[in-house]
Amino acid sequence: MTISWKDEVDKRKDDILNELQQLIAIPSVLDESDASVEAPLGKEVKRALEYLLKAGETAGFKSKNTGHIAGHLEMGEGEDLLGILCHVDVVPAGNGWTFPPFEGAIKDGRLYGRGAIDDKGPTIAAYYAMKIIHELDLKLNKRVRMIIGTDEESDWRCVDHYFKEEEMPTIGFAPDADFPVIHAEKGIMDADFHLTHFEADEHAPKIEMHTFHAGERYNMVPDYAKAELTVHAEQTYLLQEYEEFLKEQELDGDFYVKSGLLTMELHGKSAHAMEPDNGINAGILLLRFLKRFELDARARTFATFADKYLYNGSRGIALGIAGQDEISGDLTLNTGLIRYGEQNAFFGINIRYPVTYDMDQKRDWLMKEMSNHHIRIDVKDDSKPHHVDGDDPFVQTLLSVYENQTGEKGELLAIGGGTYARSLEKGVAFGALFPGREDVAHQKDEYIEIEDLLKATAIYAEAIYQLACEQ
Repeated sequence: MTISWKDEVDKRKDDILNELQQLIAIPSVLDESDASVEAPLGKEVKRALEYLLKAGETAGFKSKNTGHIAGHLEMGEGEDLLGILCHVDVVPAGNGWTFPPFEGAIKDGRLYGRGAIDDKGPTIAAYYAMKIIHELDLKLNKRVRMIIGTDEESDWRCVDHYFKEEEMPTIGFAPDADFPVIHAEKGIMDADFHLTHFEADEHAPKIEMHTFHAGERYNMVPDYAKAELTVHAEQTYLLQEYEEFLKEQELDGDFYVKSGLLTMELHGKSAHAMEPDNGINAGILLLRFLKRFELDARARTFATFADKYLYNGSRGIALGIAGQDEISGDLTLNTGLIRYGEQNAFFGINIRYPVTYDMDQKRDWLMKEMSNHHIRIDVKDDSKPHHVDGDDPFVQTLLSVYENQTGEKGELLAIGGGTYARSLEKGVAFGALFPGREDVAHQKDEYIEIEDLLKATAIYAEAIYQLACEQ
């Protein structure tokens, strides 16, 4: 049976765009302050999950809500299960958008909005791929299940909970990364580096730092930092130097004095933690600037650590943890959180390590080494690397489908990002970002090319057909 998947997608173009706009309009950012038993991660996250489950029910799929934290849509019959793992939660929008982040504005062939490429756009592409198969009444010899998560951008509580209650797919893919096929994902460790000791001041400092705040997520480069200071001498000189610093770095910043307290702000550039060098870490840069001056001893120790070990530290060289392999490339390090106040002083660090890297051994060494510098490391999470053999028939089928729909050579990729594929026993990441396209996930004015959205839908439809339909 010959099917033009592109034609089937084109017939549904307006519906696909409308569905994506409606899903983007739900600001499904984790909000545990708004949580309840029936909305464990907040009302908006729950609303996004329920929206997609209801849409699937209307389309004729079987649906299930698993603890209001995950769910699935299913079609087909058979013993084997093909999983498609998506997520409807998004990172915070941040500031500086040209288009409203929760509207789905369309301009010049792009659809803009938080989640457009990560992961609401790819989710809708996979959903419509399933709808096409269903509407064409193609017979399946496997069950096809879209598994929908709501905590991918944070702690993965959704899939952890889901797979305690539901079966593991035989094979599966996550439309939450790059085409052609990602068969290897680095390990991901989040850890807090706490300052535990500092030498007392020998004399009164010229500057006391009371608070410092930068970043909201381990997996994002902080694009904003704020320090609150008391300046006992040479405040005019400090502010003049700051203005020069801003010019040199070509960055925006501000400062103001209220009730004798000086507040300094710096704006950097956000980026995904899998490649920190794509961003500008406002927190590390502001600490590096403040280190020039006579800070109080505790603040000086804190800023010195940041400058010595974390400034330009995306490969972990200064910390002594650098590593790489042929499968997945370099270890990367992102300082995603910086907190300083009376009760705590720590750096929240995201480390993504290669498939063959022995993190257990290196972590033990690093903890001992950092303790010598009065730093205590608290590991928050450590997701081990994931790898599927590139010669596996499942992987080769996906490569073949990609080549058929694009006319381009398919190749195997490895990434530093973590997708739901690693929660599967045999899973890979499969799109939806095409080679050569800018990766705008987690950035302001996030978008998806409409042409790419439609092309991805056709790829997913053929992939489902090849993997799960009677032939």
